[in-house]
Amino acid sequence: MVRKRALPFDPIDEASRQWGRRWGAVEQMRAVTSLMRAQQIVINELDDILRKHGLTFARFEALVLLTFSRRGSLPLGKMGERLQVHPTSVTSIVRRLEAAGLVRRERSARDERSVEIRLTDEGTALRAQALQVPRRIVSATSFDLEGIRALKGQLDTLTAALDEAALEEQRP
Repeated sequence: MVRKRALPFDPIDEASRQWGRRWGAVEQMRAVTSLMRAQQIVINELDDILRKHGLTFARFEALVLLTFSRRGSLPLGKMGERLQVHPTSVTSIVRRLEAAGLVRRERSARDERSVEIRLTDEGTALRAQALQVPRRIVSATSFDLEGIRALKGQLDTLTAALDEAALEEQRP
């Protein structure tokens, strides 16, 4: 993993000190900030590795998603839903994958108004290479399988709580 030079201080510790002087709730702020910092580091590492394959993480996710499809293709709208991105973003992702020869657009056999996205042979081959990327990221951590499962469990709990809070806000 390639890392930029470390700061001479821990930015989360410094932010915690400043936060505590003004607002309190320091541990909650530290947890959220640490989560966001870890997420940014992982995305940067993934992007650095995937760049060698001509991919970004978003394009990698789209290639993997197409692999999970029973028919080997998905409607453009369904891809956006499953990737949880705005329709404009999924269109941009597909356009770039298509320009690279990794996917192609096809009219749906079931609904001619719908466009389906299908992996090309080149896309399938690249996806197979790129699937090694998550393993490389995880192997760079000191987590054993039990630690990885525990982390995932905590993240699942957090995600469920955030989803529930969002639903509560939408209720009248």
